[in-house]
Amino acid sequence: MGLICLKSCIQQFEYYKAVGEKTFEQLEESDLFWQYNTESNSIAIIVNHLSGNMKSRWTDFLHSDGEKEWRNRDREFEAVIKTKKELLIKWEEGWNCLFNALNKITPNNFNTEIYIRNQSHTIIDAVNRQLAHYAYHIGQIVYIGKMIKSDHWKSLTIPKGKSLEFNTQKFSKGKHKGHFSDDLKN
Repeated sequence: MGLICLKSCIQQFEYYKAVGEKTFEQLEESDLFWQYNTESNSIAIIVNHLSGNMKSRWTDFLHSDGEKEWRNRDREFEAVIKTKKELLIKWEEGWNCLFNALNKITPNNFNTEIYIRNQSHTIIDAVNRQLAHYAYHIGQIVYIGKMIKSDHWKSLTIPKGKSLEFNTQKFSKGKHKGHFSDDLKN
């Protein structure tokens, strides 16, 4: 049962990664660095934080605490990323670390107790903790993207006022197995 839950969580991570990427595609390079005010984070700062968190939490996660000594969390909230290329590299580094770690979970190590900031977690607890954290920040990325694009924003899911049309189409196909990310618009 636990590995089935883990598979579902991996699909959720893939979905949120795609949501972030669909947002990046709609934005100009300068948009990635826009801040509402000096206390707000830009998309680039959020990506830097996500990448730092992912690398810290998932590097050697079965054997070492998820808050690595080499992590500089405060620096993650500084404007260190300067180009879209750098942003995309950081983005991929973080996600690759996460997915590589999750793909190493087997029935033999599934019950390993892991630690984040010296607090014990089951693997599922740690995965759920990070899934919620990453979804929270990706929601911020989308919200910033929507503010920047305003009337030019292309909905990533069901556009406002289109629920009936969307549901009519979905129910016309009959029941089928699929993944919720299949609804993410291209």
